Amino acid sequence: MTASFNYDASFSRNIGWVTEAEQQQLSEKRVAIAGMGGVGGFHLLTLARLGIQHFHIADLDTFELANFNRQAGATMSSIGKHKTEVLARMVLEINPNCDVRIFSKGVHAENLDEFMAGVDLYVDGLDFFAFRAREDLFSYCAEKRIPATTVAPLGMSAALLNFMPGGMSFEQYFHLDGRPEMEKAVRFLIGLAPALLHRPYLADETRVNLAARKGPSTVMACALCAGVAACEALKILLGRGKIWAAPHGIQFDGYRNRTAHTWRPGGNRNPINRLAIAIAKRQLGV
Repeated sequence: MTASFNYDASFSRNIGWVTEAEQQQLSEKRVAIAGMGGVGGFHLLTLARLGIQHFHIADLDTFELANFNRQAGATMSSIGKHKTEVLARMVLEINPNCDVRIFSKGVHAENLDEFMAGVDLYVDGLDFFAFRAREDLFSYCAEKRIPATTVAPLGMSAALLNFMPGGMSFEQYFHLDGRPEMEKAVRFLIGLAPALLHRPYLADETRVNLAARKGPSTVMACALCAGVAACEALKILLGRGKIWAAPHGIQFDGYRNRTAHTWRPGGNRNPINRLAIAIAKRQLGV
């Protein structure tokens, strides 16, 4: 039996938590997501089920077995296939009316204007170590006054930071510019989740290897992140609800059933973060 797609029927269960007028607004919004790996694919599918119909997605990678523990779209049939193409097909299975623009060579200086053209919100899904692309994207958002949100999967937790037009920028918070890559990794890690709720239950510290660009991950964290990111997207795109922007950060840890709301004026220049960075650098040999 073949069913025909109907937008109103497909997303009717959203109504009540959003109004019919708000659902129509969401259908017209455009969201850019760089990175279709750990969290990016979950972000895309969750926002598509929220009823958003216009996406720009970027990733230069293909699926492999090492992605199976956490990445949406990672299946035996997708091994070796471009992540953007696999996820775009999944979105169109949810809503065949979606406009999904694919950037299969990733985001770089030459295509940044095209990737961000007409975008209402940027949601970060880049690999942890993709510092150059991330710095360029967040800098672009600050310059063009485009809201940007990142929700990091750490352990079994989701760590949220919003960067809103006119507010504290990504660079003003993290202070990464000009620093060696390994120091950027430490600064990014501490800045994402100053409360470090995930740290006490790390079972095997040898699996954290910043020099090799490797670290453990869980599907629980990725799923949590997508839910948090979609809530922030709804509030930002509809202009309703409280948006906690940097230097505020929020981390929810599902393993410990704890939430931490941090406030770090100055970002990583804050004395508390500076101390945490110094300790982390010593422990990790950076």
